[in-house]
Amino acid sequence: MPRRERRGRESGWVAVIRRPVAVVTAIVLFAEGLGIALLQWFLGTVVDRQKMSLAGLDPDAMSLSSKAGGVVFGLYFAFCGFVALLVAVRDRPAAGLGRVVLISAAVVHGLLGALTVGLVGWGAFVFMMVVLALVVLTLMTYDRKAGAGQPGPDEEGAPAAPVAPPAAGAS
Repeated sequence: MPRRERRGRESGWVAVIRRPVAVVTAIVLFAEGLGIALLQWFLGTVVDRQKMSLAGLDPDAMSLSSKAGGVVFGLYFAFCGFVALLVAVRDRPAAGLGRVVLISAAVVHGLLGALTVGLVGWGAFVFMMVVLALVVLTLMTYDRKAGAGQPGPDEEGAPAAPVAPPAAGAS
């Protein structure tokens, strides 16, 4: 009996936090997409104005590729935020491409966190891990198997299906 009560409390707790977590995840991913796009645009402008070159590469090509990469990466994070926002609005798990996009965002944040700890510092690492935790929490609280922990008709007092007795001579 205590097992059912504990499950009921857990599923209620998950139901309370999953929408706000998905909304916060969407907001953070939108802000991160805008931030990365602006940062890459700024770096491309610096390369262009300083006529910087790396190993003889054309500065215009480097500037253009930095700006294009920033826009693409920013749009990717914005799309991830859009998927998280749809999850929150619909109050259903992401399916198909949306789930793959959120999983890829989690992987990207894990890898970026591992890189930023050495290159940027612990503050950037903590930020990446917080975003990773938000994305994973969004995925896990809307897990399709989460309904398995909630009491079903058999657990609420309705008679269960009869179980056949073991056959004679069976061990």
